[in-house]
Amino acid sequence: MSNDAATIKEFMLRHYRHFNARTAVEASQAWVDQLAVGNKMLLTMAGAMSTAELGISLAEMIRQGKIHGICCTGANLEEDIFNLVAHNSYRRIPNWRALTAEEELDLARQGLNRVTDTCIPEEEAMRKIEALIVEQWQAADQAGESLLPHEFLYRMIRSGELEQHYEIDPRDSWMIAAAQVDLPIFVPGWEDSTLGNIFVANHLTGKIENLGTVAGGLETMKTLINWYLEETREREIGFFQIGGGIAGDFPICVVPLIEQDLRQPAKMWSYFCQISDSTTSFGSYSGAVPNEKITWGKLTSESPKFIIESDATIVAPLVFSYVLAS
Repeated sequence: MSNDAATIKEFMLRHYRHFNARTAVEASQAWVDQLAVGNKMLLTMAGAMSTAELGISLAEMIRQGKIHGICCTGANLEEDIFNLVAHNSYRRIPNWRALTAEEELDLARQGLNRVTDTCIPEEEAMRKIEALIVEQWQAADQAGESLLPHEFLYRMIRSGELEQHYEIDPRDSWMIAAAQVDLPIFVPGWEDSTLGNIFVANHLTGKIENLGTVAGGLETMKTLINWYLEETREREIGFFQIGGGIAGDFPICVVPLIEQDLRQPAKMWSYFCQISDSTTSFGSYSGAVPNEKITWGKLTSESPKFIIESDATIVAPLVFSYVLAS
């Protein structure tokens, strides 16, 4: 990975000299500069980055200590595990833009859930994990435990029960890398995910008694506040955002929450970069320029700020490779 990363960094420095390409280089170098002075980095992930197999580069970033926390959607959390155990049954759809409604219905009848050009197999991925994770939830429910969504997946990974089902190199799973280093993960709106839906179904059918067995959004915010305050005692934290939506909106407001609502001093985010294809329009927070965040008490006027207007499946691995090579 290091040789490949070095080659990619050299390519970027040679060819990426202007416009969005130059911004990608500047944002990558600013990330490196943040780490060089002892600061840390929070990564936020929206979209379907796990199904896009971002883990191939993201896992190495985690192993090498370039990322210190992740805020992601429930889909990104679970879809890395789905790909881990069912990769061979995934189906790629080359002509996905031209599918008719009838062709989509045919995929549905085959138990293939489409994400852009990739279909996640219902039985091999979702139901396989369901059978294992429900046991984890039930055991915690009976013990009166309440854990964050990712902590149950960490338990499942660490138990070794998934190993017989691996269908990719485990080094390409960012969740395995995260479990190995006990990386803090924050998952707002977890109920908006396949496993979140399955959990509620098990509660309604009486198999799980306490809805709080999996901690919800408010508990997640409390955990994030405590983590942020602890991690910024002697350093600062940067913010690297992939996409928009709740994965980015939820964690970035922790600073004004601490200062304005908790009424305690808080350090601002020391760096901000977003890979986005959202346009800036009336009321569009996902497409808002970084300076707007100054008015909300999230960034300072001096914070390094970047927006890379491009496809994250192309840009994120390039940025990660640049950081890994530095």
